[in-house]
Amino acid sequence: MPVNLPLPQAQDLHPVAGVRIGVAEAGVRKANRKDLSVFLLDEGASVAGVFTQNRYCAAPVQVCREHLAAGAPIRAMVINTGNANAGTGADGLARARATCAALADTLGVAPQNILPFSTGVIMEPLPVERIVAGLPAALANAQADHWLAAAEGIMTTDTQPKAYSRQVQVGGKTVTVTGISKGAGMIRPNMATMLGFLATDAAIDPALLPALAKELADGSFNRVTIDGDTSTNDSFIVVATHRAGNAPISNWNGADAQALKAALLDVARLLAQAIVRDGEGATKFISVQVDGGKTEEECRLVAYSIAHSPLVKTAFFASDPNLGRILAAVGYAGIADLDQTRIELHLDDVHVVTQGGRNPAYREEDGQRVMQQSEITVRVHLGRGSASQTVWTCDLSHDYVTINADYRS
Repeated sequence: MPVNLPLPQAQDLHPVAGVRIGVAEAGVRKANRKDLSVFLLDEGASVAGVFTQNRYCAAPVQVCREHLAAGAPIRAMVINTGNANAGTGADGLARARATCAALADTLGVAPQNILPFSTGVIMEPLPVERIVAGLPAALANAQADHWLAAAEGIMTTDTQPKAYSRQVQVGGKTVTVTGISKGAGMIRPNMATMLGFLATDAAIDPALLPALAKELADGSFNRVTIDGDTSTNDSFIVVATHRAGNAPISNWNGADAQALKAALLDVARLLAQAIVRDGEGATKFISVQVDGGKTEEECRLVAYSIAHSPLVKTAFFASDPNLGRILAAVGYAGIADLDQTRIELHLDDVHVVTQGGRNPAYREEDGQRVMQQSEITVRVHLGRGSASQTVWTCDLSHDYVTINADYRS
């Protein structure tokens, strides 16, 4: 069961003017499941994205990068689950391009106007003929209010769909932000850790979008980790359709622009945190907050050192306040001149460590109380400066091993 993650409701997901979504059952890997989604974008929409930093990136990631770099307008996105089309060499590239060509031919646009995305099992040939055969059904199904269906259609080992929506006033106009994501395992940011699609009908200068996509990813998807593995297929896409009627935003100065960015970041963070809450086998959602660093980078090093530690994560699963494991992770994070006598550690409201040693007032039963909670905040103060960073993770359970051992069965 996901950790305190309510199921999204279709009525809570606002359509984004200029976006229609169709979902179909193409039988990519398994029959009778939604596994093919198509996003249709009205002419004039702007698109930007960030992708995995894994050098062994999947064929669709390579094609997406090529098409975005070419500067052609993006008119559609096609997403399949069940097969990652990764580790497939030149044949995988050819199959990703064939998918784009088939959809482009149907829509009367160029293949460079299509972005392909795949997620699922690695090193298996993409059954492109099934995807092509499923496209007519997906296109016939296209509606503006199919965000929930798309969230369901991009799931792999997820136990539930992930989707959020917000509306905000910009220049007297109601602007919509709606997004979906998928991911539950093989999650470690070195970009965006999964598949994520975020759209708004706000009018935004297209030149702002690439930096915006990176900023949103850095503030959300790049702050989550489940198992420390960076996927081959990670992709995060931001779409602006310019249909809300607001005066185009040319910079992020001013209250309206900041309100829009806050709404975008809010949805991105909720989508990222939903991935952790639905982490494979997860029973606890853990925030790791590191303060008092010289730089944000060293705070991130410490936060991820804690969040990635199997010993820390299994202690959280067992509700065992074996908190020396956290201190050890702080110590090996890579800060050469760290002064351990300045370290402070809190679990929620419990002050565990002061001046590098056990707080005399700390009681084991207080640590036990916090460790039994489904949501826990770990706060570390390094005593080195004013920088801070936060990442989100989950515990590591028996079920994580079972899920991944049986994944291809």
